[in-house]
Amino acid sequence: MEHVKALLVKGVLTLIVLYLVLGVGYGASFGGVLLLTLVLGGISYLAGDLFILPKANNLPATLADLGLTFLVVWAAVSWFITIDGSAPLAAFISAVIIAIAEYGFHVYLASHVLPKNNRVRSYAH
Repeated sequence: MEHVKALLVKGVLTLIVLYLVLGVGYGASFGGVLLLTLVLGGISYLAGDLFILPKANNLPATLADLGLTFLVVWAAVSWFITIDGSAPLAAFISAVIIAIAEYGFHVYLASHVLPKNNRVRSYAH
């Protein structure tokens, strides 16, 4: 149940950031932003939050989220989401804001969702 709650938190956070940057800032459709949110959320939760975060600490997981977000958003706005402006710039802005939010989200995951023996828990206190 905790993973469902964490996925909902991550999804809402990602949707808000992507809609503000891509939708409001670059004129992307809400449907495209929603689809991107679902794809990015699923990939980054599995890779960054459940695989990298427990094995490393917050900084490597956040940097992985930054890179992954940049690549996925850039690919999406290059292939299936139409925006008014530069795809790399839109991806960069999205990735930086999401990475900042992910740093805090990782602290939440470490203290509420991941097993007690994860490496991040020792850094969160």
